[in-house]
Amino acid sequence: MRNRKKLTSVREFMLFGFPSFFIWFSVVIIPFIYGFWITFTDWNGLSMEIKYIGIENYRHILTDPAFLGAFWKTVIYALFTVILSNLLGFILALVVTSGLKAQNLFRTGFFTPNIIGGIILGYIWNFIFSFGLTKLGEFTNIEWMKTSWLTNPTRALMALVLVSAWQLSGYLMVIYIAGLTAVPADILEAARVDGATTLQTVLQIKVPMIRGTTAICVFLAISRCFMSFDMNLSLTAGGPYKSTELIAYKIYQTAFTSMDFGQGQAQAIVLFIIVAAISLLQVYFTRKGRVDA
Repeated sequence: MRNRKKLTSVREFMLFGFPSFFIWFSVVIIPFIYGFWITFTDWNGLSMEIKYIGIENYRHILTDPAFLGAFWKTVIYALFTVILSNLLGFILALVVTSGLKAQNLFRTGFFTPNIIGGIILGYIWNFIFSFGLTKLGEFTNIEWMKTSWLTNPTRALMALVLVSAWQLSGYLMVIYIAGLTAVPADILEAARVDGATTLQTVLQIKVPMIRGTTAICVFLAISRCFMSFDMNLSLTAGGPYKSTELIAYKIYQTAFTSMDFGQGQAQAIVLFIIVAAISLLQVYFTRKGRVDA
C-alpha cells in the first residue's frame, strides 16, 4: 500500500512538478552557477580562451573607485527614494481609505505609473525635464527652470529620486491599503469617541498597528532601489559625468560596454549578496513585528 502511494506521488510529481522544476533549474540555477564560475576568470564575452584568475575580480571591486562610487550613489539614491516613496505611498493609502468618493478610480490612477515600464517612464520624464520644464522656465522667467535638471549632477540625481519615488509610491500604496484596512474598526471608533483627532488617530493608532506592513514596504523599496536599472538607463544614462551611475547600471557598463564579463559578473554577485541580505532582514523584521503585535 505504501509503495503504491509512493509510486503515485512520484508519478504526480513527474507529471505536474518536474516540468516546472526543470524550467526553473535550467533558467535560474544553471546560469547562476555558470555566472559564479565566470567571476573567477578574465572572460571578455567573446574569446574562446578563458583564463582562470582566482579572486582577482573580487579584489578589484574593493579597490575600484568607479564601483565604490556607484555603490555610494546607490545608497544615497535608495535612502531618499525609500523615504519619499513610503511617505507618499502611506499618504495616498490614507486618502483612498478615508471614504473618498470615487476612491477606486483614484487607486487605479495612483497605481498606473507602476504598471508602465521604467524605460518608457524614463524617456517621458527625460523629455519633460529637458524640454517641458525648460520651456516653462523661459516662459515664466524662472532662472532655475531654464536649464535641464539632467545637465547638473546634483539635480540629475534629484530627478532620478523624484521619478523613482513617484513610480514606486503607487505600488507601496496598495500594500499600505491592505495594512490600514486590517486595523480593527472598534479601536478607531473608540478613539473617535474619546475625542482623538484625525492626526492623533493616524500617529498613535494606525502607524503602530501597521509596523509589519511598514517593514515590508521599506525593505521592498530598498531592494528595488538597489536593482534599479531601466529608469537609470532611460532617464539619465548615468550622466552627467557618471554622477547618476547606479550599481546595476555600472554592472551593465562593465560587462557589455567594457566587455569585461568576469569583472561585471563579480559585481553582479556582490549586488546579489546585498539584495539577499536585505531580503533576509525583511523576513526577520516582519516576523519580529508580528510577534510583538
